[in-house]
Amino acid sequence: MKISIRLLVILISAVTVFSGILQVVRPEFVLGIIGAETTDTAAHFFAIIGMFMALFGAMMLHAVYSSYPNQAAILYASLQKLGAALAVGLGVISGIFSFVAIGVAVFDLFSGLLFLYYLQSQKVYEVY
Repeated sequence: MKISIRLLVILISAVTVFSGILQVVRPEFVLGIIGAETTDTAAHFFAIIGMFMALFGAMMLHAVYSSYPNQAAILYASLQKLGAALAVGLGVISGIFSFVAIGVAVFDLFSGLLFLYYLQSQKVYEVY
């Protein structure tokens, strides 16, 4: 079972890196998909968010493949996903994003909870 959770974590992290890079390179495209305004200012800030998405996804991949446990990285990647779910959900509620963006919020919520489960499943015993 751990292998399937690990694989799912890897896939989600890779998708996060890819979608983050896409937001950096083509923020207006992604903004259009979720039904948001595509001003230069919105695109600029959305690209910044994409940079952090790519970095957090890469950090999670690094943590999963590292030979040393990195619970802090997994925790903060989980919090990033949960924060993104909340932010996108609030954006839909306030009318900034279309209802299509609920899919993004649900994906991020699921990802954040799965990452927390993955963190909890990591048994680390430190020797002092």
